[in-house]
Amino acid sequence: MLIRIVRMTFQPDKVGEFLEIFEGVKSKIRAFEGCEYLELWQDADHPNICLTHSHWTGKKDLENYRHSELFKATWAKTKPMFADKPMAFSVNSVTKLP
Repeated sequence: MLIRIVRMTFQPDKVGEFLEIFEGVKSKIRAFEGCEYLELWQDADHPNICLTHSHWTGKKDLENYRHSELFKATWAKTKPMFADKPMAFSVNSVTKLP
């Protein structure tokens, strides 16, 4: 399993618009082949910072999503709202406690 975290800093006046976009596509992302989990986080102290947390069956599935029309269309709407360059991390789980 591949875990993907993407940190996005938005222009403060664009956060609501981003949340609406995410609301409209979250089910489609979650239904994308290989996506096993999807969550959106919002920083408790800086509400213009949002992070997506997703689990993928493997790197190939994530790459298929990143090259899909769904991703391209969503990213095209989201990218102009950024106040800073997004940061993405792909990690493997090493230890998990119940």
